[in-house]
Amino acid sequence: MHKPIPYGRQNITAEDIEAVVETLKSDYLTQGPKIEEFETTFAKYIGCKYAVAVANGTAALHLGILALGVKEGDKVITTPITFSASANCVRYCGGEVVFADIDPVTYLLDINAVRGLLEAAPKGTYKGIIPVDFAGNAVNLEEFGKLASEFGLWIIEDACHAPGGYFVDTSAALQNCGNGRFADLSVFSFHPVKHIASGEGGMVTTNNVDLYKDLLKLRSHGITRNSSDFTNDLSLATGDASIKTGNYPGWYMEMQELGYNYRLTDFQAALGLSQLKRADDGLKRRKEIAKKYNEAFLGKQWLKGQSGVVEGHAYHLYVIEAENRLGLYNFLRGANIFAQVHYVPVHLMPYYRQFGWQQGDFTYAETYYENCLSLPMYPTLSDAEQDFVITTIKKFYNE
Repeated sequence: MHKPIPYGRQNITAEDIEAVVETLKSDYLTQGPKIEEFETTFAKYIGCKYAVAVANGTAALHLGILALGVKEGDKVITTPITFSASANCVRYCGGEVVFADIDPVTYLLDINAVRGLLEAAPKGTYKGIIPVDFAGNAVNLEEFGKLASEFGLWIIEDACHAPGGYFVDTSAALQNCGNGRFADLSVFSFHPVKHIASGEGGMVTTNNVDLYKDLLKLRSHGITRNSSDFTNDLSLATGDASIKTGNYPGWYMEMQELGYNYRLTDFQAALGLSQLKRADDGLKRRKEIAKKYNEAFLGKQWLKGQSGVVEGHAYHLYVIEAENRLGLYNFLRGANIFAQVHYVPVHLMPYYRQFGWQQGDFTYAETYYENCLSLPMYPTLSDAEQDFVITTIKKFYNE
């Protein structure tokens, strides 16, 4: 039996381990210098002004929603083909999630479907859009940005699948996922199967300094230690009613809003920094794997669609749409190939069905789900392993 081949796998090197051990031996395990170093380095890699490291991608989404002021009843549009966290973050604040169908070719949120929702409702009905760079395919945020501006909406780009991904704008410039040019906020994940692993972890990026400052507070209980932001007077801060002027004492801090403990640890940041150093090499390998899959399956009668070769695609996943998906999935498992399905449409999850969503609401998303399968895709996948995956798939279809 061939050794197991998963759909995704982390790659931990000796350099990664050394970086973590070095931090474990340092004076800081959390809230230390590695956090800011990771944030600064990641912001430079993405091409944005500010980055805030957090506990995971879901925390990044939640903090983004909080910073943008989503409240009870606010309506936010997103795609049904994503991990549920893209929608759940809105519900954490009492907002209402409204889904729109996907483009059947790109698998991304269909901007025309979104425009249809916006034009069919009174202006002001919707507050924001959360487009997702699904599988690593970059959403054209220039187009979404124009739409958002027209209807007075904010944008959170869910780029958890797409560090290093980009789209080409109308001036032929490359726009990196998360660079803040067209979205108010972008979020990333550092889960082990992602491009950059830190165990768990996430990042929020932005070019908006006010959102950045708010994210820093919200990440750590809503607390600030910046004396220029303090609102209580000096006598309260010192505990001495006679003191009216001077500096706030070193111990003093203020909780100014309801925040959370969504901090990343220093040793996780050290791992993320080490992984970031070879992110481009990993991205290059992912594109090579994608090209090989694309060529192997192109024109096959049983193939209904595939991720293909797309400029700027970061290839967190390589998806095919195939006849008899369940049969293929089980056949691959029998050969120790653990392909996966991404995703069960969020609107059909029992939690969201209670709000009235049902089968038949989104033709393209549901058809995609019936046929989709994510094939093994990670930088350490060997040529021989990929050949085995391809051969096994063809064998299932009697080729």
